[in-house]
Amino acid sequence: MKFNRGRCRSRDLKKAACNGDYRLHERPNDVLVNILETVETRSIKTAAGNAEDRLSELPDDLLLNILDRVGTLDAIRTCILSKRLQKLPTMLSQIVIDLSPRDLFEMDGVVAEVTDRILSTRSPQITVRKLKLKFFLVPSRCLSIGKSVGLAMVTQKLDAAEFEIMTRKDFSHCTDANRLLYAEKFNDFVRDCPDAFAGLTRLHLRNMRFAKSEISNILSHCKRLEFLSFFEVDEGVRSVLHVEHTQLVELVIIFGKFETVELACLPKLQRMSYRDWQYDDNPLVLGFVPQLSKLSLACPYLSGKTLNLSKLLANSPNVSDLYLEFRSEKIWIQPECPNVLAPVLAKLRFVNLDHLREECDISWTLFLLEAAPYLEELCITVWDHKCRIESQKSVSKKTDVKWEPSDPHFKQKNLARLTIYGFQSDDNFIGYIRRVIQAAVNIREVSLHSRKVCPLCFEKFPQVALRPSGYPRTSKELDLLRERMTAASATASPVIHFRSLG
Repeated sequence: MKFNRGRCRSRDLKKAACNGDYRLHERPNDVLVNILETVETRSIKTAAGNAEDRLSELPDDLLLNILDRVGTLDAIRTCILSKRLQKLPTMLSQIVIDLSPRDLFEMDGVVAEVTDRILSTRSPQITVRKLKLKFFLVPSRCLSIGKSVGLAMVTQKLDAAEFEIMTRKDFSHCTDANRLLYAEKFNDFVRDCPDAFAGLTRLHLRNMRFAKSEISNILSHCKRLEFLSFFEVDEGVRSVLHVEHTQLVELVIIFGKFETVELACLPKLQRMSYRDWQYDDNPLVLGFVPQLSKLSLACPYLSGKTLNLSKLLANSPNVSDLYLEFRSEKIWIQPECPNVLAPVLAKLRFVNLDHLREECDISWTLFLLEAAPYLEELCITVWDHKCRIESQKSVSKKTDVKWEPSDPHFKQKNLARLTIYGFQSDDNFIGYIRRVIQAAVNIREVSLHSRKVCPLCFEKFPQVALRPSGYPRTSKELDLLRERMTAASATASPVIHFRSLG
C-alpha cells in the first residue's frame, strides 16, 4: 500500500505539473519539504525492491519550484538523499539562508561554506533572483561570503542581494566599546569586499557605533541599495544622521542615539519607519523625499515637547499611510487646526494610531479626520501595555490631550471604515464613535474589538487579568449600543461589527 501511494503521489505531481494546475504557491513551505522528503524516502525504499526511482519522473522545473521556496539549507538537506537531486542546489533561482541566532551559533561556518559552494559551481546563465544571507560579523567568514558574493556580482546575473549582519552580543549586552568594535569590523568588511556591497540591494545592521560621516561613506559604496535597516546604530551620542542616496526605497531606524535624522535627498524613498528615538528636540527632518507615501513613527513620550505634523510633513505632502504609536504613554503629537494641517494631509488615506493609553479621552484624534478630507480608513488601538518599562516609570505623569474641532459640525465624505481595538461600553468610546459617524457621512463599516492580550503583562501584573471588561456580550447590549452610536446621524448608517464575540 505504501508503494502504491508513493507511485500515485509521484505520478500526480508530474501530471499536475504538466497540466499547470498544481498550485504550489498555495502550499506551506513545511508541506513542500515534506512532499520532497516523503517522495524521496519512498523512492529509496522501492529502489531496494528493484523498483524504478519515482523522483526520475518529476521534471526539474517542478522540483526547483518547490526547492526555491523551502530555504536553501532545507533544499540541500533534501537533495543529499539522491544523486538525481544533487545538481539542483546550483540551479536554484533563490538562495536564502536565514537562520535564528541560536542556529547561527550552532552552525557558525555553514553560511560561508554553503554560499561559496553554490555560487562557485552554478552556471552564470541561471539568474539568481534573490540572494539573502544572515550571518555573524566574524571577519574571516565575512570575507569568504563577501568575496563569493562579489565574484557572483561580476560574473553572474544577480537581481537582488540582501545581507543581515548579526553581532555575537545582542543589544542588551553590548557596551559602547562593543559597538565601536563592531563598526570597525564592518568598515573593514566593506573596504575588503567592494564588489559585494556595490551590488547589494538590502542591508540590515545592528549594534554599531560609527564615526562621523562613516554611514554616508558606506552608503556611497552601496550604489544599488533599496532597503536599509538600523537597530542600535548611530554615529555617537546626539549625532546627526544625514542621508542621501539615489536608489533607497525604504529606511528603518530603531533605537540609536541620533539627535536628528535628516533625510536630505532621497528621490526614490517611499517608506520610512523610525522607532524609539532618544531626543525630542528635532528627531526627524524630511528634506527632498518626493515619493514618500508611508511614514511610521513609534516612541514613548520622553519630554514635554510635541511634534507638529504640519512642520514634519511640510516637504512631504504625498504621505498616504500614517502610523503613530505611543507606547501607552502621553501623546507626543500636537493636534492642529485643519487650515494649517490640511495642505500636508491632502493625500492621506490610512491612519493607524496604536497603543493609546486606556484612561485617555480619544476624541483628540478627530483633528486628523477634520484635516484629512480623503481619509478612507482610521484604526485606533487603546491598550495599557503594562510590561513596557516606560509605562511603569511615567504612569503618574500622564495627562489627556485637550482638543476641540474648529467646526463642531464638520463633514468628511471619504471615510469608509473605522476600527477600534480595546473598545469598552463607556461614554469615551460611544461618544467618539457617534461623533465619527455623524461627521463621516459615507462611512460603511465600524469594527469594534475587545482589549488586546499580552501574556507577559498577565504574568508580571496579575491584576491586569482581573480588570472588569466593558465589552458587550448579550444581544440586548449589542442592539442598545448600535442604537446609541447611530442615533445622532441622519445620513450615515454603517454596519457595526463586534468582532470579539465568542
